[in-house]
Amino acid sequence: MKKILLTFSLFLAIGISINSYACTNYLITKGASVDGSTMISYAADSHVLFGELYHWPSATYPEGAMMDIYEWDTGEYLGQIEQVSETFNVIGNMNEYQVAIGETTYGGRSELSKQPGAIMDYGSLMFVALQRSKSAREAIKITAELMERYGYYSSGESFSVSDKNEVWIMELIGKGKEEKGAVWVARRVPDGYVCAHANQARITTFPLENKTTSISSDNLDMIFDKDIECVYAADVISFARKNSWYKGKDKYFSFSDTYAPVDFGGARFCEIRVWTMFNAVADGMDQYWDYCKGHIKHDKKYVDGRKNINQYATNRMPLWIKPDKKVSVHDMMMFMRDHLEGTELDMRKDIGAAPFEVPYRWRPLTWKVDDVGYCNERATATQQTGFSFVTQSRSWLPDEIGGIFWMSVDDAASSVYVPFYSSITNVPHTFERGNGKMMEWSDDAAFWVFNQVSNFAYTRYNLIHPEIEKVQFALENEFIEFTNAVDAGAFELHKKDKKLAVEYLTNYSINQGNRVVYTWKKLYQHLFMRFMDGNVKEPNPGKQNPKLEQPGYDEEWYRLIIEKTGDRFKVIGSAH
Repeated sequence: MKKILLTFSLFLAIGISINSYACTNYLITKGASVDGSTMISYAADSHVLFGELYHWPSATYPEGAMMDIYEWDTGEYLGQIEQVSETFNVIGNMNEYQVAIGETTYGGRSELSKQPGAIMDYGSLMFVALQRSKSAREAIKITAELMERYGYYSSGESFSVSDKNEVWIMELIGKGKEEKGAVWVARRVPDGYVCAHANQARITTFPLENKTTSISSDNLDMIFDKDIECVYAADVISFARKNSWYKGKDKYFSFSDTYAPVDFGGARFCEIRVWTMFNAVADGMDQYWDYCKGHIKHDKKYVDGRKNINQYATNRMPLWIKPDKKVSVHDMMMFMRDHLEGTELDMRKDIGAAPFEVPYRWRPLTWKVDDVGYCNERATATQQTGFSFVTQSRSWLPDEIGGIFWMSVDDAASSVYVPFYSSITNVPHTFERGNGKMMEWSDDAAFWVFNQVSNFAYTRYNLIHPEIEKVQFALENEFIEFTNAVDAGAFELHKKDKKLAVEYLTNYSINQGNRVVYTWKKLYQHLFMRFMDGNVKEPNPGKQNPKLEQPGYDEEWYRLIIEKTGDRFKVIGSAH
């Protein structure tokens, strides 16, 4: 394997900002998917991110043109970079050549979190690379070159990078105040395997240069050699040595354990989200459950007898696994909806779920009582999601038809993944940028419409959410079942005129996006009428008033009330 190394890691202490635990990515190779597509998923989990569908049309630019760079998270102007002569159409996090990029922030060593004068933040790296790349390998090359030339502005990141044939994971971290750029590693996920990352750097050891499979950034152009499966920054190890963060032989160097050591938070809040997907597709993951609960081992010796001189964690999960069953696009959607169901940490089953089994906990993520630290669980599905997506890149179709960007806004568990083909030239008004903001209401903005439904469901989750799920599944199953027919129609048009095919897919995507939003507006009206004031009502044909139920609470919750209050609420004269 040949590789490029990119990583930047943040120590995940319990008391750290909860933004460090935002975002989840699942990566599926062709050989691991049901239909032979590559897929990546991403949840942009931020309490201040407004969910909308980004669109950058393809364009051409004159020689000498410059591009303004603004930090994605804050909108702060960072500087200018040289523009290229041609950029590609981008829908969300996927371009017209079926290249897709997602990310999770892991932070890493705090001394590397700031780089004065740097221009490229992680968001700009993603979206600039999408505008300029025709393959995952080219996106990685562009990312590495941009960081080297313009500096890296953000903290440690893990990127998922896919095209219609390959899936890569790339991890990077800046060099801090003294040096420009970043150190990084990128590895191709072996075909037939699945990978994941969720706010904890996961690339440990990696193959070093051996002329056949891996390369350093000194020979970055070789990344287009299909035998190359690993690429890394030339100084990824020497930089760590210089800062006294690593000692020992190069071949035992671990990117994650050096630049972003896993701790309780990194396991309990982050790696556990990787585990849930791995556990859903393969047996044998129970052996890592104790680790995912936050029990990190640092054995003095490895199983081969070597001394653990760098005090690396010794019970970590593998970077990727081979699934026992292949993964469908709907499986991916369901992975994004996990609340640790079926485990001892099932968020529906502890006291925080209250009587209506709400699988959400309001922030902060950690808290103290009598100076003892405690935590809530951090599952894949979470209330603060701005948007999430599942991408499908399909090599057997023309690029104009092959890429589908399945997108939802707000909490994935209560939202709908809508198919937007990555070649489309316009987006629905309900999802477009500028239709509403985080502190600006818009009555037909998808983000606000879906938040109305989900936040109402949080009041009595086990009663209301099943009704949401029925409509959610009906729409998604329809979209999935209709995909082949939509593809076929576009393919026939494509034979005659590519532009006609793109126009057809644009109209289809816009119609479905708007349709889902207006379906959800009606769903909110129905749910509000049915469940308001703690009641459950349904139509009563021929009668003025609806049928009325008042389910109250279950017996377990009533017993808990008695346990905590004794006879305070006892009816006088009531029999024992």
